[in-house]
Amino acid sequence: MCGRYVSVSSPTILAERFDVEEIRVEVTEPSYNVTPRADVPAVAQGRANGPRVLDLLRWGLVPSWAESLAIGDRQINARAERIRTANAYKRAFARRRCIMPADGFYEWQAITAATEGTSRAKKKIKQPWFFRRRDGEPLAFAGVWEIWHDPAQGDDAPRLRTSSIITTRANELVAPVHERMPVVLPESAWVEWLDRENHDVDTLHRLLVPAPVDELEAWPVTMLVNKPENNGPELVEPAPVLSTS
Repeated sequence: MCGRYVSVSSPTILAERFDVEEIRVEVTEPSYNVTPRADVPAVAQGRANGPRVLDLLRWGLVPSWAESLAIGDRQINARAERIRTANAYKRAFARRRCIMPADGFYEWQAITAATEGTSRAKKKIKQPWFFRRRDGEPLAFAGVWEIWHDPAQGDDAPRLRTSSIITTRANELVAPVHERMPVVLPESAWVEWLDRENHDVDTLHRLLVPAPVDELEAWPVTMLVNKPENNGPELVEPAPVLSTS
């Protein structure tokens, strides 16, 4: 899964990187610890045959039929294997796809580490790792988005746009840390992916594969990232791997 990521590139940089024609958000606060429920930059085609737009979406997809916003907390990630059939995602996959830019993402490696003292006791902990593109460019996470309003407030309720990151099996770089990773779309797939007129879900599904290993790099970081209130560049600084002896 992808439960935390980094988003520090400005709207101007993202617009240039993703050939955005309309910027609907002028300023975003850099975040080294993006958490669920955050408003995050996303690139989408606002309407069929319309311009490519950069806007903010709430992370955690809420289907249009949902009774409550709370369901979004369980739907920050959409598994590629089920996205064509799962009720929560299949409509969005066919009609509302987006790119969710990220400057890197975190995954946690479960390890058994030694505790302090002379008893040589062991405890299970999770070592955080940071992954990013080798060239430093923003990653293009494959995403889906939906529009929701609170049915209790009727048709006049405010509309909320929410999103989910699509995940797939891990590549050889990520696999030692975690079995899943975000789908990273190559630039050659962006037009096809964002096209609102493209409803060929079988062909689109073939894009949901692990990123090439040679495009990414990774290093261990400290447990500071475990706390959502920590949010600074120190979170992505390399750190020693936690001792297992």
